[in-house]
Amino acid sequence: MSGDGPLAGIRVLEVAMYGFVPSAGAVLADWGADVVKVEHAVSGDPQRGLRQTGTFRVEGDPNPNVEHANRGKRSIGLDMARPEGREVLYRLAARADVFLTSFLPSARRRFGIDVADIREVNPRIVYARGSALGPRGGEADRGGYDMTAFWARAGTAASLTPAGTEGMIPPPVPAYGDTISGTNLAGGIAAALLKRERTGEPSVVDVSLLGSGVWAMGHGIALSLHLDKSWVASPPGTHNSPANPLTGLYRTADDRYLSLVMLQPGKFWADVCRHIGRPELADDPRFATGERLAANTEEAVRILREVIATGTLAEWSERFATLAGPWAPVQDSLGAGRDAQVRANEYVVRAGELELVANPVQFDVTAPRLGPAPEFAAQTEEVLLELGLDWERILALKEAGAVT
Repeated sequence: MSGDGPLAGIRVLEVAMYGFVPSAGAVLADWGADVVKVEHAVSGDPQRGLRQTGTFRVEGDPNPNVEHANRGKRSIGLDMARPEGREVLYRLAARADVFLTSFLPSARRRFGIDVADIREVNPRIVYARGSALGPRGGEADRGGYDMTAFWARAGTAASLTPAGTEGMIPPPVPAYGDTISGTNLAGGIAAALLKRERTGEPSVVDVSLLGSGVWAMGHGIALSLHLDKSWVASPPGTHNSPANPLTGLYRTADDRYLSLVMLQPGKFWADVCRHIGRPELADDPRFATGERLAANTEEAVRILREVIATGTLAEWSERFATLAGPWAPVQDSLGAGRDAQVRANEYVVRAGELELVANPVQFDVTAPRLGPAPEFAAQTEEVLLELGLDWERILALKEAGAVT
């Protein structure tokens, strides 16, 4: 399903499962690439069987658990373990610009899809690998998921979990680290395609869940290594800014929260006072300068808490619409999906019967046009015909169990 984006005309052959690497293929499809997803000839991508995620259960189709990472692709059912199936795979690779895989090194060798195997049929192909723990080191052949490699091992879980809490705070939603890492991988592939365009040299692109998780924690890890101390989460409900009343969380009357992040409190104090209906506080000697405001942060926080607790999140969101300093309602996933600014920028768009979140990159102030995820092996015959196989050969492959 090639589009009209900046990667229109680019062919991607995806041999991947679950969320991480397929989400990279979804981004490439959003950008206009023709992505052919290779699935096991019998069982398909195991992600298709995912119906229960946390407390959410999806009955019937369409299934967002599949659609999010597979929109806009074409699917072919192929048994790479059979020589006939591998021959089809090589023919697909021979015409592709990108080979995208999540298979571990041992599996890539077993199926004959490692770098040397694919480069033998297409020396110019960009070979892209998504892994749990990276391509080097003693654990390069170990698998993993976003919960393990991105969330737990890379430091987010421990840094987010307050001291004294039993266990750890889990990721907020399914495929959280997968989606972030997939976007990183798509960006790396785009850079490799540009390099090939300029130099003629193809690259091997590697992105791991662990590397993406460490990158997401990069600022904090740099501080930790420099100061030789771990980042520790503040207890929930604390203001967390001892010298700035305009940076922190404030509870509303309906037990929701506003997040204020005004790093120059003296600049915004008077405006905040007007918006909360207490303009006299702008001239209060305790808060008259940035220095006095910092020195009296505890008292300023107390006043702001009392006032903000008198209105609901919706009421404050309406009043703060003209507030100059940075602030945000602390929204849940449903609120974020319905947010007027999200909608104005088309960060959520329709793909078939579902509304899906578009990848965060837009070109020429235009949202991508998303197609739905393919049904399992729905384009097998279409893709084989494009390869030049006649119906007799296609039927023979089906009878041999090499394709679905």
